[in-house]
Amino acid sequence: MRNVLRLVKRDLLRLAKVPAAWVICVGLVVIPSLYAWVNIYGFWDPYGNTSKIQVAVANEDKGTTNDLLGKLNLGDQIVQAMKSNTQLGWHYVSREQALDEVRSGKSYAAFVIPKDFSKDLATLLSGDFQQPKLQYYVNEKANAVAPKITDVGSTTLDTTINNTFVSTASQVIVSQLNGKLDDASQKITQAQTDASGSLDGTVDKLDTARNSIKDLHDTVDKAKAKAQNAKSTLADVKTQTGLLTDGLKQTSSLLTSTGDSINTFAANASGTLDKGSSLISTTSSKANVSVGKVAGTITTASGTVAGAIETGKSITDQNAQTISSLESVINTLPADSQLRTRLNEIVNGKTGSAGLKQRNQSLAQTLNNLDTINTDTVNTANTVAGATDTLDTTVQNTLNNVNDYRGTLTGTTIPQINSGLTQLAGVTGNLAGGITSQSNLLDQTNTILDQLSSTLDATGKALDQTDAGIKTLRDDVDTVRTDVNALVDSDAWSKITSGGKLDAEKISDFMFSPTTLKTTTLYPINSYGSGMAPLFTDLSLWVGAFVLMVIVKLEVDDEGIPGLTVRQAYMGRWLLLAILAVLQAIVCCVGDLIIGVQAANVPAFIGTGVITSLTYLSITYALSVTFQHVGKALCVVLVIVQIPGASGLYPIEMMPGFFRRLYPFFPFTYSIDAIRETIGGFYDGLYANAVGHLLLFVAASFILGLVLRPYLTNLNRLFAKEIEESDIIIGEQAEVPFRTYRFSQAMRAMADHAGYRTGVHRRAMRFAHHYPRLKLGGLIAGFVVPLALTLLFSLNPAFEDTSRKAVMLGAWVTWVLIIIGFLIAIEYIRDNIERQMRLGAMSDDEIRDLFSMRKYLKTIPLPSFSLPVRPVRTAAGGGRHGSGAVSGTATGGRAAGDGTSGNGTHTNSTN
Repeated sequence: MRNVLRLVKRDLLRLAKVPAAWVICVGLVVIPSLYAWVNIYGFWDPYGNTSKIQVAVANEDKGTTNDLLGKLNLGDQIVQAMKSNTQLGWHYVSREQALDEVRSGKSYAAFVIPKDFSKDLATLLSGDFQQPKLQYYVNEKANAVAPKITDVGSTTLDTTINNTFVSTASQVIVSQLNGKLDDASQKITQAQTDASGSLDGTVDKLDTARNSIKDLHDTVDKAKAKAQNAKSTLADVKTQTGLLTDGLKQTSSLLTSTGDSINTFAANASGTLDKGSSLISTTSSKANVSVGKVAGTITTASGTVAGAIETGKSITDQNAQTISSLESVINTLPADSQLRTRLNEIVNGKTGSAGLKQRNQSLAQTLNNLDTINTDTVNTANTVAGATDTLDTTVQNTLNNVNDYRGTLTGTTIPQINSGLTQLAGVTGNLAGGITSQSNLLDQTNTILDQLSSTLDATGKALDQTDAGIKTLRDDVDTVRTDVNALVDSDAWSKITSGGKLDAEKISDFMFSPTTLKTTTLYPINSYGSGMAPLFTDLSLWVGAFVLMVIVKLEVDDEGIPGLTVRQAYMGRWLLLAILAVLQAIVCCVGDLIIGVQAANVPAFIGTGVITSLTYLSITYALSVTFQHVGKALCVVLVIVQIPGASGLYPIEMMPGFFRRLYPFFPFTYSIDAIRETIGGFYDGLYANAVGHLLLFVAASFILGLVLRPYLTNLNRLFAKEIEESDIIIGEQAEVPFRTYRFSQAMRAMADHAGYRTGVHRRAMRFAHHYPRLKLGGLIAGFVVPLALTLLFSLNPAFEDTSRKAVMLGAWVTWVLIIIGFLIAIEYIRDNIERQMRLGAMSDDEIRDLFSMRKYLKTIPLPSFSLPVRPVRTAAGGGRHGSGAVSGTATGGRAAGDGTSGNGTHTNSTN
C-alpha cells in the first residue's frame, strides 16, 4: 500500500509542475458535465410547450335538421369546444390549406370535419345509422415525437365529439321527457303508494312466518323431550323383560321337574298296586302322602307360573303405553316427513309384517291363554287333593276296584297331567321367545329414537338459520320501503329536477363528462428535466470516465519507486483517476441541483453520483488497461447499448426482447434506479439494492484488472508494438515486469541449446507456412460472413420483427469480435515464436541474469528464417522511460546498448 500512495503522490507532483496539465484536468472535470446540464435544461419541460405544435382544423360540416334533435351542427360545436383547448396549437383553415401545411411541415397534423358529419351522426337516432368519419392527416417525417402528441390530440378530439353528441342528444331527449313528466308524475306517485303498500304486506307476512317458525321450533323442542322420555321408558321395559325371561326359565325348569315326579309316581303306583291288596292300607296311606306332595308341587308351580304371567301382563301394559307415546310423537311430526312414515311402519307394521302394536296384542292374548291353562291345572290339583280325603273311606272299594283304578290312573289321569305340563312348558317357551324378540325390537326402537333426536336437533338449527335469513330479508324490505317513501324528496331526485321537471342542462353536463378522474401522484417530480436527469447524469459520468482513459496515460513507470508490482501500479493509477472521477461527479451533481433538478436527499444524490462515477471508472479502466484499444472500443459499445437498454428513456417493457434480456446486466440500470430514488423519494430497500449491484460491478472490474490482466501482458505488449508500428494510431508501450519468459522455458533452453533452437525453428517454419493463409482467411471471413448475414436477415421476412433485427445485429457484432480475436491470436503466436527464438540465441549467463537481478532485456537479433519480417522502426533511446521498439538482425549476434541508448529499449512485460 505504501508504494501505491507513493505512486499517487509522485503523479500528483508531476501534474503540479506543469500548468498546462492543470487546464487539462479542469477540462476533464467540467466538460463531461456540460452534456448533462445542456440536455437536462433542453428537456426541462417539453410537454409544457405543446400548445406551439401547429395542428390545422378544417370544418366542412354543413349541419342537419332532425325531428328529434332539431337543427344540429356538430362541426361548429366541435370547433367552439376546441378553441377552449390549449393543449395543441389549433388553427382553423380550409381543407386545401390544411393538407398543404401538413405536407410542407408547417403543421404537424390536420383534422378535417366532412360536410356530412352531423347528418351521419344524427342517423344514430333514426335507426339507419351511418358511421361518421373524421379525417386525420399526420406528417411523421417532420418529427419523431410530434405525431405521438398529435395522436393524443386526435383521441381528445374524438372524445370531445362523442361527448358533445351525447350531451346534445341528452338535452333534446330530456326536453321531450319533460313534456311527459307531468302525466307520469301521478302514475309515479300511485306506483310509489302501491309499492309502499306491497312492501308493508311483505313485512307483515315475513313477521307471520317468523312467528310460525318460532311455534314450530317449540314443537320440535317438545318432540325432543318426548323422545327422551320414550327412551327412558324403553330402558325400564328392557330391564323388566330381562327379569321376565329369567322367571320363565325357572318356570320351564320347574315344569320339567314336576313331569319327572309324576312319571315316577305313576311307576311307583303301578308297582304298589301289583303287590296286592294286602298292602292296600299302607299303600293308601303312602298314596295320600304322595298325592299331597304332588298337589303341593302343582300348587307351587301354578303360583310361580301365575306370577310370571302377571309380570308378562305388566310388560305388555307398559309396551302398550310406550306404543301410545310413540303414536303421539308420530302425530306431532309433519305428514310428509320420512321419519313419520318410518315410525308408523315400526309401530303399526307394513304389508307382510306385523308392527310393535300387533305383536304386543298377540303377546297379551298368549298370556291370557296361559292364565286359563294355569287355572285349569290348579283346579286339577285341587281335585286330586280332594280325592285323597275320600281315599280312606273308599279304600275298600278301591281295593276291589284297584285294577280298574290303576288302569284309569295310568291310562287317563297321568297322561292328562303330563299333557297339561307339556302344554304349559310349550307356552312358557313361546313366551320366552316372544319376550326375546321384544328385546331386539326395543333395541331397534331405541336406535330410531336416537336418530329422531338428531333429526330434531338438525331441524332446530335449520329453523334458527331460516329465522335469521327471514329477519335479514325483513330488514332489507323495511329499508326498501323507507327508500321508496322518501324517493320523491331525495337529493338525487332534486339534482336532476328543477321545479318538478328534469333539468336538461344538468343532465347534459353530466352526459358530457359522466366521470371525474382524481389523480394522486406518488413521488412527484418537479419537471420532465428532473425525470431525465438520471440518464443524462449517467451518460456524463460514463463519458467523463472514458475521456480519462483517452487523455490520461494508463501505463505506469516505476521511476523513483523501486519494487513496484503490477497490482500496485494498477491501484496507484486507479486512485489518481478516482480523484478526477470524484470531482467529475461532484461538479456534475451540484450543477444539476443548481439548474433546478429535484433532490429528495441532496447528500444522497451527490453521494450516488460519486459511487456511480467510481463504478464507471473501475469498468472503463479495467477494460482499457486489460484489453487496451479493444477494451476502449468495448467501453463505447457498452454506452451505446445501455442508452436504450437501461430504461433511462422508456420503460424497459417497451424495448425489444434483446434489450430486455440484457437489462439486468447493465450498470446503467442500477445507477439510474439509485439516482431516481434520491430525486423522487426512497421506497423500502430499492436504493440499497441498486447501490449493492453497482458495488458488484466494481468488484468484478478489480478482479479483471488485478487477477486476469497479468496473464495478458505479453498480448498487450504485442498489441502496443503493432499499434506503434502503424505510425498512425496513438498507443502506449506496455509497462510490465522485466521477465519476458517463463522459468520452464529458460530451463529447457539452458538444458539443450541446440535442441531448443532446432525445435523452435521447426515450429517457426511450419507457422510461417500457414501464417499468410490464416491471416488472409480471417480477413475474408471478417468481411464476407457479416455481408452474408446482412443479406440473409434483410431478405428473410422472418426477420422483419424489431426484436429479430436486434438478434441479427448481435450476431453480426459477435462474428466481428470472433474474427478480431482470431487475428489477435495468430499475431500472438507469431510474437511468441519470435521471443522463443530470441531466448534460444541467448547464452546461459544471459538467461541466468534474467532471473537473478532486475535488468532490462536488450534487443536480441533474430536468426534468419523464412517467417515474414515486417520493417521495424528503430528509435534512438534517450528519455528516462527508455521507450522504443524491439528490432533485430539476421546474423544472430546480440545488439549492443543499454536501457538509455542504442537502438534497443526495454520491454517490461511478463508472459
